[in-house]
Amino acid sequence: MNELGSPLDRSMMRRALELAEKGVGWTSPNPMVGAVVCRGEEIVGEGYHPKVGEPHAEPIALDQAAVAAKGATLYVTLEPCAHHGRTPPCLNRVIEAGVSRVVIAMEDPDPRTAGRSIKALQEHGIETLVGVCEQEARQLNFPFISRVTRGRPWVVLKYAMTLDGRIATSTGDSKWISNEASRHFVHDLRRRHRSILVGYRTYLNDDPMLTCTLDLDPAPRQPLRIVYGGREGIGGNSKLASSAKERPVIQVVLEQDIVQNPEGIETVRLNQPILSSGDSVRQFLSILQEREIDSLLIEGGAQTLTTFLEAGVVDEIYAFIAPKIHNEATAISPFMGHGVKPSISETLNLMNVESKNFEGDTLVHGYLNLL
Repeated sequence: MNELGSPLDRSMMRRALELAEKGVGWTSPNPMVGAVVCRGEEIVGEGYHPKVGEPHAEPIALDQAAVAAKGATLYVTLEPCAHHGRTPPCLNRVIEAGVSRVVIAMEDPDPRTAGRSIKALQEHGIETLVGVCEQEARQLNFPFISRVTRGRPWVVLKYAMTLDGRIATSTGDSKWISNEASRHFVHDLRRRHRSILVGYRTYLNDDPMLTCTLDLDPAPRQPLRIVYGGREGIGGNSKLASSAKERPVIQVVLEQDIVQNPEGIETVRLNQPILSSGDSVRQFLSILQEREIDSLLIEGGAQTLTTFLEAGVVDEIYAFIAPKIHNEATAISPFMGHGVKPSISETLNLMNVESKNFEGDTLVHGYLNLL
């Protein structure tokens, strides 16, 4: 299949995608966007959206280009916005800059723009090309696309298991199946997602902090921490409770359960059984949607992983496989359902699968949904 655009178009768009990636973890609920201004093969301006509420990629790149933007080509990973939000619309700034051509990776799925800017650019005599490196641009912003088109966050499962498919012993011990290199990668995953969730049993067994501890400058934006289920509250001496005033924590429970939590921990109540109902999962995701949370990283345990999988809402999976054999019949597997399909030939298959080695651990990564 022929790729859209010239080799130069694709090269410049990939540079714009690299720039967009610099905003990871910070732009939500906005998308990550990068922009490059070129005169021929010379880059005269570039920029990216660094943080929600701050300037967008296009005006940053155009300001850097200054008068050189007139008659130049603008490459941008997402259609320039046409609406007033936390910042003015980028469309007006692009037109005023006098560029002669705009190359766009993907149309903005937000209905407030959704092709309006492309049409306006064309009406002002500006040449447009849409769809260069589109799949890469979409993949970069699956959480944003999910929020505006499906009305729910992008849902990601992460777990680590032994060669014989166990994520914990029969007593719940799981520290550590994966090695330090794998766990370092997991902390990078945490900074990329707006919320992180574990089941109540995992909270009891592990007393997790659920933060990103990478030493970065600037320090990473921490995810909203969520404990799913439980008929008792979160203990006042737990790591979650001790840090709740600085970093928000939510416990999700059934509405009739009498749960008392320490100061700083919010209790969210659902009217459906927590771990046995797809309706409860969808109700919970709608609550996150209302809070503009566009991505959810689920780190277990098995019952929680299974609940979200069987609800049909899982979009992406990171599975770490450690070169270890536990050899215990009653040890815990990542999923404990009754089978999605009756035969192996009809099981769930990941798309766009890739694998990576982490000093002996193997990461298998893929998608159940592509947007």
